[in-house]
Amino acid sequence: MFNKIRKRGHRKASKSEGAEPPIPTTNSSPNPDVTVNHASVTAVNPSQPLTLAGLTHNSGGIEVLPLLKEVPLLDRHVLFIKKLQICCNSFDFTDTLKNAREKEIKRQTLSELVDLVQSGSCKMNEIMQEGLVKMISINIFRCLPPALHENKGAESGDPDEDEMYLDPSWPHLQIVYELLLRYVVSPDMDTKIAKRYLDHSFVLKLLDLFDSEDPREREYLKTILHRIYGKFMVHRPFIRKAINDVFYRFIFETERHSGICELLEILGSIINGFALPMKEEHKLFLVRALIPLHKTKCVASYHQQLSYCITQFVEKDYRLADIVIKGLLKYWPVTNCGKEVLFLGELEEILEATQSEEFQRCMVPLFRQIARSINSSHFQVCVNS
Repeated sequence: MFNKIRKRGHRKASKSEGAEPPIPTTNSSPNPDVTVNHASVTAVNPSQPLTLAGLTHNSGGIEVLPLLKEVPLLDRHVLFIKKLQICCNSFDFTDTLKNAREKEIKRQTLSELVDLVQSGSCKMNEIMQEGLVKMISINIFRCLPPALHENKGAESGDPDEDEMYLDPSWPHLQIVYELLLRYVVSPDMDTKIAKRYLDHSFVLKLLDLFDSEDPREREYLKTILHRIYGKFMVHRPFIRKAINDVFYRFIFETERHSGICELLEILGSIINGFALPMKEEHKLFLVRALIPLHKTKCVASYHQQLSYCITQFVEKDYRLADIVIKGLLKYWPVTNCGKEVLFLGELEEILEATQSEEFQRCMVPLFRQIARSINSSHFQVCVNS
């Protein structure tokens, strides 16, 4: 299921690439219609100390700096920090004409940083990496706008029926996300250094962004979190627990979250890599988080991904079939025929991986439910039974 993520990227020319190709960006290349006059650029002072003190939210003016490739190699570190400061500027993207020049300078600067990290032409020291992550954090970690159903005053609804929200700042946010992705997958990145800044706090804030209603942002988040999980083994237990907590809040408190589908896609790949015998914590996750996800009203929006995760567990350890089937029966819909059809399809996949011994343990309540479904007045339920 997660293979579609890996196929979307394109590989760079470097032979030393140690990661799978990431998602390409359509806005990371400079606009050919906009030209920056480098004849009047501010000179870089090589004696200036390399400091991150200026990396904060800023809405002031932006000075045009020379390209990194145009300055001597020894001066690039100082210029790199100056460019990070430019990218920390925040703007109102709901008005396309406001600060248009400054926005374009920031966009071109971000694109240049993406090319730099991708090419590895300027090896980043620890201060540069810290500044890079800080700048990225300033841009992406923000308060998300109220959900559309909240603006309409609705208590709940089908996410598929909501209008799709598209963040007006996405042309810049996309390049920031691409920069983060290139940094995470870069073969030049030292994980011992990077884990100091891509820490647990960073991961939690990243998970909070999964509630964004912009599907383009969730797609990037899905790819980036999965790459962080794969590259930083020290973060893996924490990421699983954090996702578990998101599911808990969704199931037992809000029943509203935009990124459940994407989180389940990540988990589908993670579960596929579980070693046998399966750890007890993984089984508890199945019982306490995945199976209860069947109880929500909007399960149809993520059922395909959920069913894949559940089936992966049974295929990994057939002894879990009894627990899974009884869990499905516990949350079996009574009045929602569309949801019941989904459950019947999932049950069919689970039974294909079920051994005789486990089937005998649950066959009595299972056949009772199938009998009720056969006698249903809804024709789709009868046919699928």
